[in-house]
Amino acid sequence: MRALVAALLALGFAAAAQPRDVLTIGITQYPSTLHPNIENMAAKSYVLGFTRRPINARDADWALVCLLCETLPSLENGQAARETTPDGRPGIRVTLRLREGLRWGDNTPITADDLRFAWEAGREAASGFGPAEFYRSAYELIVVDPRTVTLRFDRLTFDFAAMGDFQPLPAHIERPIWQADPRAYRTRTQYDTNPANPGLWSGPYRVASVQPGSGVNLERNPGWNGATPAFRSIRIRTVENTTALEAQLLSGQLDMIAGELGLPVEQAAALQRRAPSRFRFEFRPGLIYEHIDTNLDNPILADRRLRQALLLALDRPRIVAQLFEGRQTVAHGLVNPLDAMAAPDIRQYPYDPARAVALLEEAGWRLAPDGIRRNAAGERLSLELMTTAGNRSREQVQQVLAAMWRAVGVEARIRNEPPRVFFAETLSRRRHQALAMFAWISSPENVPRASLHSDEIPRAERNFSGQNYPGFRHAEMNALLEALPIELDPAARRPLWNRLQAIYAEELPSLPLWFRQDAHIWPAWLEGVRPTGHLSPSSLWVEQWRVR
Repeated sequence: MRALVAALLALGFAAAAQPRDVLTIGITQYPSTLHPNIENMAAKSYVLGFTRRPINARDADWALVCLLCETLPSLENGQAARETTPDGRPGIRVTLRLREGLRWGDNTPITADDLRFAWEAGREAASGFGPAEFYRSAYELIVVDPRTVTLRFDRLTFDFAAMGDFQPLPAHIERPIWQADPRAYRTRTQYDTNPANPGLWSGPYRVASVQPGSGVNLERNPGWNGATPAFRSIRIRTVENTTALEAQLLSGQLDMIAGELGLPVEQAAALQRRAPSRFRFEFRPGLIYEHIDTNLDNPILADRRLRQALLLALDRPRIVAQLFEGRQTVAHGLVNPLDAMAAPDIRQYPYDPARAVALLEEAGWRLAPDGIRRNAAGERLSLELMTTAGNRSREQVQQVLAAMWRAVGVEARIRNEPPRVFFAETLSRRRHQALAMFAWISSPENVPRASLHSDEIPRAERNFSGQNYPGFRHAEMNALLEALPIELDPAARRPLWNRLQAIYAEELPSLPLWFRQDAHIWPAWLEGVRPTGHLSPSSLWVEQWRVR
């Protein structure tokens, strides 16, 4: 494959140009579902950015902006008001008014009833919607008129105006399916059984067809009442192998590679050096946390000393320097230094193999003649290490991690899966045996309840919603995650954030690796793409993309 890439560059090969009313985008993952509220996966968020709109989102300047709403609710404009909940706690009511003229792709108006259905389904634990905390907190939804609802929350939070993934769902299509069997809804939704139904989509584009595992074809949505998007159709192609992805870009099979799910930064940088004028490149640092989730139900990893030893045995600065040309920022916790609430003095784990060995010895793991440690029962210190198959960068990192751990007597057994299986089955049901490497993408000052609160451990009775994949249980962490959202004063939130990061750094439910840069690669004739560097994908503003 590398030889093919080199040959294409040497020959200046380019396929016949695609019509400029068609844009073909390459990504490295295929969505495990197209339902907006079931499972969290970057590939799904990117695809849905073209085809639906949440109430509001943070833009490329990290400012909260309306997408479906007329105005952002605030205490000052009267669309938010403090109140006391029925059980006597401080709460808030938030009024949301939809923009006029919103329609689904089948020309059905988008109304308050679509918001009510989303709320009803989210409130039912069997539906498996996430993040579940939003729906638990929003204890009442009042339909004011066909375009207006009022939500009553049982907590007054600092980010009450941000609705996250709360968005209308087409009640005229989805409600009967959900009512028939809420628990089975996640496998019977038309978002997966009939995704080309135009009535599912509210964005500038709608799904025209899918090739499961390989691609999604989009076409303009005639029900969209915003600015007309530049392209008649958008073809999203999944190429899980990043070398093949690059080759398809160079051969003209792809017009661009989405930075949210594209080439590793070092591969993109090498491509830029070899073909500097063929494409536009942007390297965007952001709130993208590459890490390794543990499984704390594994008796080996339940010992905190073992987790700390694993991190001390990794020379992360050298990995970043040698594999990523120094373009990543070594992570010492889960909060990016770009975030205003990053703690300045959390515990760090510099490369210290001697200290790692001491902790392993202290935990009862002795070096055996074959170089792998064993405990008193004769069990090998052998841990399965998983990630997304086909991601060349992660697979290279796995090899380096395995070598560094073996140097201190720990065996890493590599087993990878396609992203749609890894995220939809293995992680969401906590089937990883030991270690799982992937990235979280967050928004500014995003309280990580879904990934750290013990109530968010995926389990069958909640249809495996929640993202606490390690199974982390910590009473003080739970209390901080509950206290942070309801503290309105940023100065008063800071010590809470500092303590949260200190616990995380001490307990290490996940092993921090680095904060990623994303490499966005566009054709020279495309303009208007603005990467955000956070949870909201650039595709949410596709109507601003233009052909030069």
